[in-house]
Amino acid sequence: MASDDSSCPGKNSWPELVGANGQEAEKQIEKENKNVDAIIVHEGDAVITDYRCDRVWVWVNDYGIVTRVPIIG
Repeated sequence: MASDDSSCPGKNSWPELVGANGQEAEKQIEKENKNVDAIIVHEGDAVITDYRCDRVWVWVNDYGIVTRVPIIG
């Protein structure tokens, strides 16, 4: 179930990280928003679909490169 990102505190989207190294993106997200836990997941992996203000999925390919805009959810 989707929710309104604006209800979550702090920065909620990182489009500038698409194409970046996943581990570096994880650090950057957690630095810019202390309220979230950035979690690296590989394309094709199953994830929990509930909406949470304290979680950001960082989708990476086989080379560890971010493939989607990381957003709170």
